[in-house]
Amino acid sequence: MIARGSPARYADYSYRMRKYVIMGVQGSGKGTQSALLASELDLVHIAVGDIFRWNVQNHTKLGAQVRRTMAAGELVSDDLAEGVVKERLTQHDWNYGFIIDGFPRNERQAEFFLESYDIDGVIYLVLPDCEVRRRVMARRLCDGCGMDYNLIDNSPREEGRCDVCGGKLVQREDDTQEALAVRLREYHEKTNPVLDIFRRKEYVVTIDARPDKAQVQQAIRVALKLPPYRG
Repeated sequence: MIARGSPARYADYSYRMRKYVIMGVQGSGKGTQSALLASELDLVHIAVGDIFRWNVQNHTKLGAQVRRTMAAGELVSDDLAEGVVKERLTQHDWNYGFIIDGFPRNERQAEFFLESYDIDGVIYLVLPDCEVRRRVMARRLCDGCGMDYNLIDNSPREEGRCDVCGGKLVQREDDTQEALAVRLREYHEKTNPVLDIFRRKEYVVTIDARPDKAQVQQAIRVALKLPPYRG
């Protein structure tokens, strides 16, 4: 069976619903790799960070709470994160599966997730802290449409302006050296216990996130025994 919209080259893909978690420090390419995987295999990409940012940009009550937390370089509370994920997954638009990016971030969230959903695999993107700093400090966000850019390998045609809407490109409020240092420390403290929980169930595949995006995507496909990435 070929999933709706899937290219004919995946005709031999043994189809069933698949649910993946992708983990990695900021700047490791979680969003990029999730989008590549989702687009070809008919998965829904659920980016928890994007949900929070949408609320911030649209000045919702949730957004105001998230804005204060992000500006301090802290992570949102477990209750808030779990509530957002639970609400998003109740929409049931993921008929063929999903890949979730940005959750879970600690042991409690991992246990909550495993109690609620069967998982087919956890993709762990590994990136050294020095490379994280280089990538994160080069990120820019359009203040008009929210389009993401990275000045290292995805610069706009006109400096400081969005290719899509012409809006001004700004640095995210939480992309400062001080806030990043806090996030890296918290990330390392909390991620290893989460990975240990998933490893006990033999879910985790570890991927080097330093090569270019096509090489990383192909490594993910090989590790998960999925159809090859053709670009």
